[in-house]
Amino acid sequence: MTRDSRVDDYIAKAQPFARPILTHLRGVAAAAEPEAEEALRWGAPFWILEGRQLCGMAAFKAHCAFVVEGPGGGEAMGDLGRIASLDDLPPDEDLTRLLRDKAARIRSGEDNAAKAKPKAKPRIAMPDDFAAALAGAAGAQAVWDGFTDAQRRDYLDWVVSAKREATREKRIATAAAWIAEGKRRNWKYEKC
Repeated sequence: MTRDSRVDDYIAKAQPFARPILTHLRGVAAAAEPEAEEALRWGAPFWILEGRQLCGMAAFKAHCAFVVEGPGGGEAMGDLGRIASLDDLPPDEDLTRLLRDKAARIRSGEDNAAKAKPKAKPRIAMPDDFAAALAGAAGAQAVWDGFTDAQRRDYLDWVVSAKREATREKRIATAAAWIAEGKRRNWKYEKC
């Protein structure tokens, strides 16, 4: 394990009750996964394995936290809740098993599944009346062709979402005029 002197400094600056807890957790992490590297992330000690976060710990005024899987969803940060003394920790065997399971998921690539890419937004078909309005406005088609997909989607979504035909026609006329001037859909709010 690569030791980081900043982790030593972090432990030294922690509250007196937290120092033995942090030192113990550091030892368990080092024993469970010797290949992990110590690092400071978000101002707290973390162990990194193959570029992925294995676990981390943090000290607060009245408790400590140990993070393996994520936020935890309990009353406090981490997977073990508030840790105020060494007695609040589970047995070392349980912590070691938890860390080794996470390390196995990292190595197998399972842990990367949580970082799935967002799905691409579906393309909105260009309505014929909107296309005709763009063709009728001087220079609007050239500006439209220069827009990014997101900028086009903003206009198309605005036009298509109109519930009444009168609203739709008004939006098409407004959009064609704005596009001819080179303005994006929310141009009014760009320089707030």
